[in-house]
Amino acid sequence: MDMDRRAALAGGLVALGAAVPAAAAGSDGSPVPVPAGALRPGLEFLYEMTAELGDPIAIGTSPDGTRRIIPIVSGRIEGPRISARLIEGGADFQLTRRDDVTVADATYAMRTDDGVVIQIHNKGLRHGPADVMAALASGKDVTPDRYYFRTVPEFIAPVGRYEWLNRSIFVASGARYTNSIKIWVWQLL
Repeated sequence: MDMDRRAALAGGLVALGAAVPAAAAGSDGSPVPVPAGALRPGLEFLYEMTAELGDPIAIGTSPDGTRRIIPIVSGRIEGPRISARLIEGGADFQLTRRDDVTVADATYAMRTDDGVVIQIHNKGLRHGPADVMAALASGKDVTPDRYYFRTVPEFIAPVGRYEWLNRSIFVASGARYTNSIKIWVWQLL
């Protein structure tokens, strides 16, 4: 995430106005102290994306890990405020680091049902227990609650009906299947 997005996120969280309780749950469920006056962001569901993927294109081993390209062939986006189809030609330029974390770095576009083209740059991480990740790599379907798959989509929308996408931070969770992917996108409020 670049510094402008970090600053916007930090500033946006302060501007939300919602107080955070004195303690929150950490990733292991244990209490984590939260400073008095800290503000907790809200989430609003934006859409579910289902995409069909092409065969991976191996780049090979690089100094930072193993790289490959996953073509995004087609797909559909459905949500309460936006519905669209994916435009063929997008791809995820993945890096599997030496610590077995896969870094997703996807750029693709959608055409809304009312004809507006919006570019998406979606970057995130996928990792989990070795046996789960091996099952995914071998093409087996694994329930998404067995691994971590989170991304931060950034939208580039033209001036008009969807320009609000340019003014918010979004987060997503995902599920990887043999030849497809699902992404659930949420707007940080």
